[in-house]
Amino acid sequence: MPPPPKPVRRAPAGTLVAYVRSGRTVAVRNAPNGPVVAQLSSRTQFGSPRTFAATPAGHGLHVITTELPNGRIGWVDAHGALRLSRTTVSLDVDLSSRLLRVRVAGRLARTMRVGVGASGTSTPTGRFAITDKLRGSAYSSVYGCCILALSGHQTNLPPGWTGGDRLAIHGGSTAGAVSTGCLHADEADLRYLMRVVPLGAQITIHP
Repeated sequence: MPPPPKPVRRAPAGTLVAYVRSGRTVAVRNAPNGPVVAQLSSRTQFGSPRTFAATPAGHGLHVITTELPNGRIGWVDAHGALRLSRTTVSLDVDLSSRLLRVRVAGRLARTMRVGVGASGTSTPTGRFAITDKLRGSAYSSVYGCCILALSGHQTNLPPGWTGGDRLAIHGGSTAGAVSTGCLHADEADLRYLMRVVPLGAQITIHP
């Protein structure tokens, strides 16, 4: 009799997420065995669990982290300080149509209209990750109910701007190109994102 067929190994669903274990620190390098560019604790500057969007890279991981400029990928050792998980949630933003799409396990789950960066302070494009989910009222009423901070930075801030350079999704007008780079969503959509989107989920922003 012929041997039984070998079982087909399916690729794991979703994308990899890495959490820094409580009380630990992780060294982010610019390449395997490269110089350390950041030493990061288990909490972000806003107090959230430190979470990376990650992809396997040898005996380590390539990670998206706000400590590096937009478009730069860091490398971390995959052992010891990290706990790994996966998510099937991803976000996609089309700046030209001002639409944010949420996909779960590859299926379109929700589409929402967003406000985007105005002329001169356009929203940066690229691949980023969700780093924090915060109450808007803890910072300012202008943010609405909720803030989803992104790993990316606004590199085209207006003169005299004092509000920081981190990109985020938060409350505000969705009427067009109206922001200093962040994405604005209405309250119902923000509350949905807070429920559904985990830390470490990837968001791709394209023209």
